[in-house]
Amino acid sequence: MSTQEITQENLNQTVQDSDIMFLDFWADWCGPCKQFSPVYEEASEKHQDITFGKVDTEDQQELAAAAGITSIPTLMAFREGILVFSQPGALNSSQFEQVISAVRELDMDEVRKQVEEAQKEEGNQQA
Repeated sequence: MSTQEITQENLNQTVQDSDIMFLDFWADWCGPCKQFSPVYEEASEKHQDITFGKVDTEDQQELAAAAGITSIPTLMAFREGILVFSQPGALNSSQFEQVISAVRELDMDEVRKQVEEAQKEEGNQQA
């Protein structure tokens, strides 16, 4: 599976429909983005069970702002609809493979428990 273009219109549905999804926030003028692009494409061909999306930050400025993107490239990973990784900077192939493996190996019951606890704590602070 090659990468797919992600927009504000299809982001939520794509995240919901994907067990694992990586998002690459990039721009055409960005040198590090161009360095990372072949690494990202290669991974998308290698890992057919993962959804790989690309967000053009020039075309999707509102989406990039909503995601809090301040530096590109920024890589995000979602697992079962939960954001589990977000980091700016270009990765090489072996670094990206490590991230992919780490996301695959997450104990999602533990992740959901941590998210629930964080939401409770946030609610207690607002009260």
